[in-house]
Amino acid sequence: MTAAPLDGILVADFSRVLAGPMATALLADLGATVVKVERPGTGDDTRAWGPPWTETTSAYFESANRTKRSVTLDLRDAHDLRLAHELVRRADVLVENFRTGTLDRYGLGWDQAAALNPALVYCSLTGYGSGAGASLPGYDFVIQAVGGLMSITGPDADHPHKVGVALVDVLTGKDAAIGILAALAHRARTGVGEHVEVSLLTSLLGSLANQASNWLTTGRPPAPLGNRHPSIAPYETLHCADGLIAVACGNDGQFRKMAAALGRVELADDVRFCTNAVRVQHRDVLVAILEEVLLTRDAQHWYQLLVAADVPVGVVGDIGSAFELADRLGLDPTREVGAGHPPQVRHPITYSHSQVVPPAAPPGLGEHNDQIRRWLAEDRRTP
Repeated sequence: MTAAPLDGILVADFSRVLAGPMATALLADLGATVVKVERPGTGDDTRAWGPPWTETTSAYFESANRTKRSVTLDLRDAHDLRLAHELVRRADVLVENFRTGTLDRYGLGWDQAAALNPALVYCSLTGYGSGAGASLPGYDFVIQAVGGLMSITGPDADHPHKVGVALVDVLTGKDAAIGILAALAHRARTGVGEHVEVSLLTSLLGSLANQASNWLTTGRPPAPLGNRHPSIAPYETLHCADGLIAVACGNDGQFRKMAAALGRVELADDVRFCTNAVRVQHRDVLVAILEEVLLTRDAQHWYQLLVAADVPVGVVGDIGSAFELADRLGLDPTREVGAGHPPQVRHPITYSHSQVVPPAAPPGLGEHNDQIRRWLAEDRRTP
């Protein structure tokens, strides 16, 4: 059987909350051994972020800490600090999201860690970078506000909304994983480690895609449009008799198919709707016409009709219906990890040759103390 891509890679995980743990969970999926270093007594902040609760911890903690080993180390204690230094000396990767300069006080900043282990890939996650914004605490909700995401989310400019998940943390965790993998590839060629830095703010800006480009092109900040697309129509939610469907007509051909399926084929030749540009211009009129038809039947009826016409469409559902859909499509979206723990969402990527490690349950606080401490006192490569 082909080994997992990161088999043999040791990750010292000094991160907590979501972005850092999300990155190290992805590395664990790929076969890395992840040693999660936690504060004695309390551990990762998210262990206390409930409800809801599992039998052992919070559902929040479970979401980003699968397949790790937990050791509690008090960096203010001389013996524990020596063990932390030894872990760094043996690690291939270190991930941390302390405020800039915090780990320097313990001899574990980038320069100090690189002196201990020149081949180390050291990844720092911050809120606003390690320069002028180094002293600012980084929280997803605040970054969504100052980073512009709220300004384009919600029904109108008077009611900015956050996204319904800590999306900036998730994106930053994925960016961190990408950066770590790139640095490991560099190390494979050169034998030298490097410092990888990623901030919540830069990850958010990098994810704004066309909305960022719109501002860079025009100098005008995009406005929130609710579920509408700023440049495409119809590309939004539409009311049916019993709920909403999401329609995404990305070109004129798809709109023509939709018009025909709704029994309003003449709309595709109407001078107000015949091209995407004029549909965007006359969006309100178009939506009123479409919804007049859609309100006569339920959402499932129109979904089936539009799918048969090859129109991109979906019935607006919830997270439960999303997992049910993934199951029906054979995407096998979850993995069981044992009694007392909810299933885990499976690693989102499939590989033709590489193996992904089946997830194990997130660790209890200090669950691997004896094993890790004994290993750090011995001359062995992996715990």
